[in-house]
Amino acid sequence: MVAKIKSGKSLIGALNYNENKVKQGKAELIAAVKYPKEKEQLSFKDKLFRLTDLAAMNQWAKTNTVHISLNFPNGECLDDEKLNEIAQDYLNGVGFATQPYLLYRHEDAGHPHCHIVTTNIQRDGKRISLHYLGQNESEKTRKAIEIKYGLVKADEQAKQKPDLKVGLSAAEYGKVETKRAMTNVLSYVLRAYKFISVPELNAVLGQYNIQADRGSKDSRMYAREGLVYWILDKRGNKVGVPVKASAIYGKPTLKTLEGKFKLNAQLRKPYKEPLIKILDDILAKPQTRQHFLKALREKGIHCILRQNEEGRIYGVTFIDQKNKAVFNGSDLSKVYSANQLSTQLLPEPTKTKFQNQMEAQVGHEFNQAPAGDEMIDILFAAEREDLAALNKFKMKKRKGLNL
Repeated sequence: MVAKIKSGKSLIGALNYNENKVKQGKAELIAAVKYPKEKEQLSFKDKLFRLTDLAAMNQWAKTNTVHISLNFPNGECLDDEKLNEIAQDYLNGVGFATQPYLLYRHEDAGHPHCHIVTTNIQRDGKRISLHYLGQNESEKTRKAIEIKYGLVKADEQAKQKPDLKVGLSAAEYGKVETKRAMTNVLSYVLRAYKFISVPELNAVLGQYNIQADRGSKDSRMYAREGLVYWILDKRGNKVGVPVKASAIYGKPTLKTLEGKFKLNAQLRKPYKEPLIKILDDILAKPQTRQHFLKALREKGIHCILRQNEEGRIYGVTFIDQKNKAVFNGSDLSKVYSANQLSTQLLPEPTKTKFQNQMEAQVGHEFNQAPAGDEMIDILFAAEREDLAALNKFKMKKRKGLNL
C-alpha cells in the first residue's frame, strides 16, 4: 500500500475534485464517517459544512484541508467494507481518530485506490500537526496495515518491467496503471533518444504525455536533486499524483540521467551538422512559423517552440526523429537560438473572409480536412506568393456571384 498526503487551504476544492469524479462515473462515495446522516442522504453542502464548521474553529490556521489517497497494486481486490476498515485504521494511526471524513473509491488510475477528505482542525480549535506526518506516523501506520490485512508491502513490490509486447503510445491517465505507463515510455525514450538535459528529455516525453519534474528551484526536492514523473493531459496539465523516479523500473533518477547526458553528448555529435544543413536549406527562403514547422516535419524533424502569452518565442528544441537526436536551438548555432529564430520567421498572413469561407466549406464536406494553414496552402499556394494575384482572384469571384 502507498499513502499520499496532500494538505491545503481549500476544503471545497478537495471535495469538488472527488464529487466531479463521481459525476463522471469514475468514483463513488463509499463512507461518510462521523456525519449526522447516511451517505446517501448527504447533499454537497452537508458534506462540505461538516468539515468547514470544524475548520472555522481556528481562523488563524493557514492549512485546514487534508486530502489522502491510499493506493494498492493491481491484483489486490478490496471491497468497500475492507477499504473503509483500512481507511479507519490509517486515520487512527496518523492521529485523526476523532475527525469526520469522506471516503471515495476511485476507478480512474488503472489500479485500486481510494481518496479521503478531512480536516486537521479539531472541535476545540487545535490543529493536528502535519509536520513530517508522511515520513513518521504515516510510514509506521502503513506498515502495520500491510501486515494486519496481508497487503502487498510497498517496500517489497517488484519493480514493473516495461511491457515490450504492447505498442508504445502516449500515456493516458486512468487508461493504464500510471507507473506501468511511465515505465513503458521511459524505457523506450531513455534507450532510443540522445538528449543532454532534463528540458531536452521533456521535449521527447511531452510527445507521450509525460513530464520529468525537479520541482521549483527553492524546493527541498530540487535541493536534494530529487526527480518525479507526471502524466499530462491533452492540454499539457499535470494530472493524478507524481511517481518518484526511484520507484520506476530502471530508476531514471537525476543521477542516472546525468550519466546518460555525458554519453549522449558524444552519441549525438554526428547528427548535429546534418540537422544544421536541413535548417539552413529551409530558412534560405523566407518562412512563416507554420511553414517552417511544416517543412521540418516533412524532413522528419519535430520542432518545439516555447512561447509566452504575447507569442514571443523564448525557447526552441529540435528532435531528429530519424536519428533520435535532440538539440536545443542555441546548441546548434546562435542563429537558431530562440531570439534569433524569432527575427527570421515572418508573421503569419491574415486570412481573408473568402479564405475562411472556403476552409469551412471544404472542412464540412470532407469532415476531416487538413488543419487551417495546411488547407490554405492547398487552396492558395500560388496566390500566397503574390498577394496582388490573390486580390484579383477574389474580385473575379465576387463579380461572378453578382452576374
